[in-house]
Amino acid sequence: NFTYCPATGLAKGNERSEFAGWAFPFPGVFLTGEFISEDEESEIVELMDRDDWKPSQSGRKKQDYGPKVNFKKQRLKAGSFTGLPSFSEKIVAQMKACSVLGGFLPVEQCNLDYMPERGSAIDPHFDDWWLWGERLVSLNLLSKTILSMSCDSEDSIQLFPTFRKENGELSPPGSFTQTSACKNSGEEGIGCILSPRLVPSKEVTVAIHLPRRSLVVLYGDARYKWKHAIYRKHIEHRRICVTFRELSAEFSTGGRHEELGKELLEIALSFQGRPV
Repeated sequence: NFTYCPATGLAKGNERSEFAGWAFPFPGVFLTGEFISEDEESEIVELMDRDDWKPSQSGRKKQDYGPKVNFKKQRLKAGSFTGLPSFSEKIVAQMKACSVLGGFLPVEQCNLDYMPERGSAIDPHFDDWWLWGERLVSLNLLSKTILSMSCDSEDSIQLFPTFRKENGELSPPGSFTQTSACKNSGEEGIGCILSPRLVPSKEVTVAIHLPRRSLVVLYGDARYKWKHAIYRKHIEHRRICVTFRELSAEFSTGGRHEELGKELLEIALSFQGRPV
């Protein structure tokens, strides 16, 4: 019932929902379009398709490049991990130009293949945060889709009224001094100040539109407070998602498993890998 606006960082109520005219800040999302060219996309997908795609859950197929992990027992080892694929070296280098990806060192890559014929989807979930760090980076290939965000928290969200200025821009949240014709006043021209509105988090869903060849980063609240999903109805054509993950603090400098983290990163950034 809300749509994320990359230009303002706001989740804005959809016109046909009860939240039309309302918005709230939705932090923790970085989205950039045309991250790679059409030629680069074609080359990457061709190289992927030379390797096998393994069946995955909910109609997806996958290729994993990463350590062998048992998340329930919190155990991992390098196993047959030989690094990220060679074609990802250029992608990772381009990430350095993104403001939110300073110091990002991917230790794992997962390619997921979605097809409408297979009913491909992924249910609302959090990515693990024992091994994986704060920033989740995904490159969306071959077709557009929608990343659906939902929240199980018992908290409430404070909505703010949005007003259009004469130039057509939305005013920022918290602009309560502006007035709007009060629909219930019975008289036109009488102004009223709209107060913030509280709604349960569970009643709010946010759509993040992912164009073809766009790069999206989830961090902060969007990573730890909001679950993300891709629904079947939002897979119209073949779609490949390339997700990169970094190490958590526990496996980074000063962490309890710093040495193992160093070993995994050295393997990952050799860019000589094949799917495990």
